[in-house]
Amino acid sequence: MSDPRAHLRALFDADRSLRHAERTLLLSAPPEVLADVFSAAADRALSDSDPERQELELVRLADLCAQVEGPVAVDTLLRILDHADPAVRAEAGEALLDVAYERFKEVANAIERALDQRRDGIAMEELPYMLAEIHDPDPMPLMVRFLVHPRAEVVASTIEAIVERADPAAVPKLKKLLGDTREVTVPELDDEKVTLGDLAADALSFFEEVFEDEAEEQPAAPARGAAGRPKSPGDRGGRRR
Repeated sequence: MSDPRAHLRALFDADRSLRHAERTLLLSAPPEVLADVFSAAADRALSDSDPERQELELVRLADLCAQVEGPVAVDTLLRILDHADPAVRAEAGEALLDVAYERFKEVANAIERALDQRRDGIAMEELPYMLAEIHDPDPMPLMVRFLVHPRAEVVASTIEAIVERADPAAVPKLKKLLGDTREVTVPELDDEKVTLGDLAADALSFFEEVFEDEAEEQPAAPARGAAGRPKSPGDRGGRRR
């Protein structure tokens, strides 16, 4: 049997070499040049017939793109987010979220470009969930744009993300979906088919319950005197002594 301590040491050495190689790469050229290099590498990886190599390279590229500023790197992340492998999408989604926390405008602009281009890949289903994680600045103006996406699955994902975020700002847009007869499959309901109108109605019912709960938790308003001012102790029968 070989010595596991030697293998562990080799693993540590490999990690150290990898970190050094990454630092050297990121310092080797300006961000815009690196972004173009990563974009071309992503194109090659996405067309690779070897799934294992494809996953390895795309996961690494997602991490690298998150460390480079500029629109090309973010657009590359969106392309990687379109990958069929959930593990690759998870890495790309986490990378996009990291960028959004630090440079939200870059991510928002890339998403707006994707929406304007009417892209309909699986990334468009993932993006509403990613946006729901952002709290500052408010992503809701961007999220509601997904509610008018032509693909029903994208709209369904957006409805779910809005409910998870519990933001009532989307209520007027959700009301416009009532009566929408397009059907989607819901894995949580054993792949049962439901209409977008039904999903919107469920979401609106959720927000109604939230409003009711908030109203019940509000403290009672103070009693007021005849002049409309809060009652002073002297208004409660008798004079103050």
